[in-house]
Amino acid sequence: MQLIKIPNYSARAMRCACSALALALLGACASQQSGYGIGPQAERQAMLQRTNRDPAPDTPGMYLGLIDRMQSQGLYFASLAHIDAFEKQYGVTPDSILLRADALRMTDQPEASAAAYAQLLQTSLAARGHRGLGLIAGGQGDFARAASELQQAAQLAPTDATVLSDLGYACLRAGDVAGARVPLMKAAELDSTNPKVVSNIALFLLANRQAADAQALMNQQKLALDVRAAIRSDAAKVAAASRDGAHAGAAVTGMAVPSSARNAPAGTVASMQNTMEPAPRLLQRFAQ
Repeated sequence: MQLIKIPNYSARAMRCACSALALALLGACASQQSGYGIGPQAERQAMLQRTNRDPAPDTPGMYLGLIDRMQSQGLYFASLAHIDAFEKQYGVTPDSILLRADALRMTDQPEASAAAYAQLLQTSLAARGHRGLGLIAGGQGDFARAASELQQAAQLAPTDATVLSDLGYACLRAGDVAGARVPLMKAAELDSTNPKVVSNIALFLLANRQAADAQALMNQQKLALDVRAAIRSDAAKVAAASRDGAHAGAAVTGMAVPSSARNAPAGTVASMQNTMEPAPRLLQRFAQ
């Protein structure tokens, strides 16, 4: 009987096919992990392990950049450990204090975070210090103090759209609808594509009795349903704060609060004084 020899290229083809099958199976596993939400968690854990294993960058700037990237991915606790390592190696700097303050705030340590932000007030990062103190105050429900801190931050960083937007939001939540207008308009023209700025503009429109314009803006920007719900929830809180402010002012002056003011939504005074720009011009800014 004559033996049939299998050509070498067939063996190679079989090896290639096996390799391709193995890769396909690995891809399927990864796809399933990603589909069930395990993939992103595993990726974050892998990044954390790499960060803990890899040696620290050899320059202060590179190390601070690494810590900043960690925070941008939500690794705030790990970033605190690396801030300790950074300051042990290079000493304390305003940038490391800011990173520490942000991490402490995001890990629910407001007192320690406030102390760190306060350290920045006499440095070149004073605006970030005031903004951080404002965010802490807002998180604790003290929106009057938040607006005060953010106003100081805006004075130091007058073109920072994020600070201006935060200031406008704090004013709204403190019941000062008219006071929110200017910082929010500045923020809108400085950064009209920022989702937070757009959301705060929609909130202002609702508070200022311009519900149709607010709805048009939210439709135009295709805001998600949960974002719209949050904006409407905040609008109710703004209205309540505005009414409380009106009652408090009347109590101080000894004047009665008119029934029209008690029942009117927040922002009536701003509308009556015609301080708001025509809605079409406002909406056109977000179409560009």
